[in-house]
Amino acid sequence: MAHPFGWMSRRAQWNSFTLTTLLTIAVMAGLSTSGAALQTPAAPYGIVSYEFAGDVPTAQRMLDSWDTDAKAAAGFNLGLDYLYLFAYSSSIALGCTLVATAGTAGRHTLSLPGIALAWLQFVAAALDAIENYALLQMLFGHSDPIWPPLAWWCAAPKFGIVLLGIPYALIGLAVIGLVRLAAIGKSAGDDQPL
Repeated sequence: MAHPFGWMSRRAQWNSFTLTTLLTIAVMAGLSTSGAALQTPAAPYGIVSYEFAGDVPTAQRMLDSWDTDAKAAAGFNLGLDYLYLFAYSSSIALGCTLVATAGTAGRHTLSLPGIALAWLQFVAAALDAIENYALLQMLFGHSDPIWPPLAWWCAAPKFGIVLLGIPYALIGLAVIGLVRLAAIGKSAGDDQPL
């Protein structure tokens, strides 16, 4: 199975992984700062509670618990999330690709799941974009009963895909790093005179 970054050199993949990871962390910090105002008893986890409201009455209770400034923060948060979904999906997909294609031309046992997880990150990003649209509709006063369940049904698989991709990439990249360190240590030891 071909991975999504076959058009990039290995070095470009590593560089892009580094850049998108740094962008992910920076945008995550912005989301955390802007999202702090959204934590209320009705929405204890802020925007995440809102994503999983599931029905109009629950979503409306959360919206009613937010003052004008909090609603503005929610709008900003959801808008910024469109940049975030690009950043995290690219970073995780690149991480999965780097792990899946490491070693013997990417033919190790975990290649296929890694490549599948890389592609699935873009499915997660698409689900996130639809979810954001549904949440914005409710925020702007459209109380159609389709929006809360649509947001829920997009959020649940999105989180599932992301939560599968992150450990695959992190553990795999850590193993790659350890193997490289061991190889450097071995070559340094081989250079020592007897």
